[in-house]
Amino acid sequence: MERNGDDSILGGDDAIASSNAGIAGETSVVSSNLILDRVGEVALALDPDGLSWKLLETQRSDQSECCGIKRSPSEATDTKLADIYAVEFIDHGLIPESNLSNPARCLLNEDSQIYRFIVHGVQRSKSHPCRCILGTYVFGHKDRQVCEMWVDLINSRMDKEMQRPKNLLVFVHPKSGKGNGCTTWETVSPIFSRAKVHTKVIVTERASHAFDMMLAATNEELKQYDGVVAVGGDGFFNEILNGFLSLRHKAPYPPAPTDFVQSLGDCGDLSMHNTNERGAEGDSGTCYPDDGSQFLLPKEGFRFGIIPAGSTDAIVICTTGARDPITSALQIVMGKNVPLDIAQIVRWRTTAESKVEPCVRYAASFAGYGFYGDVITESEKYRWMGPKRYDYAGTKVFLRHRSYEAEVAVLRVNSEEMHPAEGGHWRHHFRALRGLNKRQKVICRVNCEICTANTAVSSQSKPDSHPGEMGWLSFKGRYLSVGAAIIACRNGRAPDGLVADAHLADGFMHLILIKDCPRAFYLGHLLQLAKRDGEPLNFEFVEHHKTSAFTFRSSGNSSMWNLDGELFQAHQLSAQVFRGLINLFASGPPV
Repeated sequence: MERNGDDSILGGDDAIASSNAGIAGETSVVSSNLILDRVGEVALALDPDGLSWKLLETQRSDQSECCGIKRSPSEATDTKLADIYAVEFIDHGLIPESNLSNPARCLLNEDSQIYRFIVHGVQRSKSHPCRCILGTYVFGHKDRQVCEMWVDLINSRMDKEMQRPKNLLVFVHPKSGKGNGCTTWETVSPIFSRAKVHTKVIVTERASHAFDMMLAATNEELKQYDGVVAVGGDGFFNEILNGFLSLRHKAPYPPAPTDFVQSLGDCGDLSMHNTNERGAEGDSGTCYPDDGSQFLLPKEGFRFGIIPAGSTDAIVICTTGARDPITSALQIVMGKNVPLDIAQIVRWRTTAESKVEPCVRYAASFAGYGFYGDVITESEKYRWMGPKRYDYAGTKVFLRHRSYEAEVAVLRVNSEEMHPAEGGHWRHHFRALRGLNKRQKVICRVNCEICTANTAVSSQSKPDSHPGEMGWLSFKGRYLSVGAAIIACRNGRAPDGLVADAHLADGFMHLILIKDCPRAFYLGHLLQLAKRDGEPLNFEFVEHHKTSAFTFRSSGNSSMWNLDGELFQAHQLSAQVFRGLINLFASGPPV
């Protein structure tokens, strides 16, 4: 629009103009002249993509300064609607004299006031591109109705962003990590308030409190929420996930080789589905994936969120790129979405002598046995140490250097990438340190082509089988650890994760078998894990299998399983991956 003298700031009939007759229409471009705090008079425009503004005249010789950044008067600035999470009217306040043009300054007294509104936006940090930071823009006008109209217009456009949540159920673990779960929530809760996201907050009071509440909640009760948010660590999210899925996910048990099935006797019917007592509830959110499973969601679009307050926070790091509560909170209120694979773990026997009693658990990031289970078991004795207990317990378990007898069977898949032991002398085990035999890695990023590909490609996770044959690879021996990484599992101790190129939603997990070996060689593997751009899988005592299912059976002394940081005892188990079973409020790590 053309500028109409000073009336555009101080009032008048032409304070707001639209390029179309319908101001509130989706395609209309609304414009007005306002004062932008710390910048000056600008022409503000709202179009279907977002807000843009431009300085109207030179107000400080030949340049204007905003937040220490010099701007040319003719430079246009904008923010997309997708990057705005809230807008609020803040009544009136004094006008900084430096923000006024000479004509406007002549018409106002020194203590004159204008009405204002704040646009709250999201920006990427320049120093840490994975982190989101808060950005605020304060606009002012003498006419209260003009400011209120702008607030209503922006809000109406934002309301059309249907993926944004309106109501969330929030669980806070007060003792997660360093015991700062409540403090973390207090830090981010204003973001939810500004975004007008209603939250019902439950601070857990005991172990398994969140699990029990999710297990008891009906879909009718959860239907009022757009999702569930966990303020805590990976183990706390695992607790919520298992409580949610236990009675809602109905699927055949994982496939298994013939000898494994025979060992279960009459109870080994792997075609049997998990019981689901709530199948009669409304089916508006029922999903029927290609894998034959049935998932009873409370409502379409129901998602999960995690605000990191744990000891490792691997899921958050892999899905947002940053271990930062502000980043996670912003991605939740903005309604970001990323699918996530979930592993189903079925325990058939607790000990070698126990009866077959199937027990189903789920894991979102990792399932580990041996070293990984022993570290969690040992660390439970030192919870008073906080996150440092893992370093202390890990050192003790490493020095103990205990291995376990086990049988493992891996389902062969078409795209399998494996690194079996090649034999030879121990001196070749450190070829990774010389930079040889490196694998080509495709890292999972935002809008990952592998994860967003048509789910039909998940057919490659079906067994390469002939009639009566399942296509399994079997292994038997002593292992320091057996680990299944569903995602990369990046964390502070392993910056690239256990498997750097594991994906969030490709329908596969990465099974890592660490054979018994001298302690010094195992230390080499751990040191590679701790390095950025390391090669922890490039050792002859390390086997890596990309698969959609595996079975496990221990012999003799047993360790515990570590499921996302939660202990799980199992002598005999089977596991499978469900591709993109749930969705998280996250965008994926930026490129």
